[in-house]
Amino acid sequence: MSRERKNLPFRSWFYFRTGWATYFAFIFAAINTLVVTYYLAIEKAPNLKEIFPSFTYYAIFMIVIGVPILILSGYIHFKKSGAYRSEANIAAESNPYYYKLPPGYTIDVLFPLYLKMSQMMIKIVSKETASKEEIEELVKLQNKLEFLIKGGNLNEKTIKKNDVLNKS
Repeated sequence: MSRERKNLPFRSWFYFRTGWATYFAFIFAAINTLVVTYYLAIEKAPNLKEIFPSFTYYAIFMIVIGVPILILSGYIHFKKSGAYRSEANIAAESNPYYYKLPPGYTIDVLFPLYLKMSQMMIKIVSKETASKEEIEELVKLQNKLEFLIKGGNLNEKTIKKNDVLNKS
């Protein structure tokens, strides 16, 4: 059973929360705010009722004024204040892959290649020759890299089906 299937309930929960928070709740909160502020505040204030004679005028005005203000607020949040830096630091601290390699091509190809290349550099500097096994291992890593570059996927099923990855 694949890792994705084992985690399907958690993955579904994550997608649900993302969809809810990013789209559904956001839209309904915006509509709710407009309706509540208009019908509880503006409609009962004669001066404001003259400026916004209907809910439609109020909604258009709030969108035209509100959207640029919210864009500016988002820009300030990410670029000008320390808020986003703090969020990024907390996310990095809590990310389990921050201090270890994430699964996938980094563990299967990239870092084994780095390790093998550094081992080969030490041999070259020490004026030693590479063994046949070391060269075969390097060729296997090159085949995997080439497979990835061509758009291949290194999941377990793909590796079993493609002998090209294991050719030396």
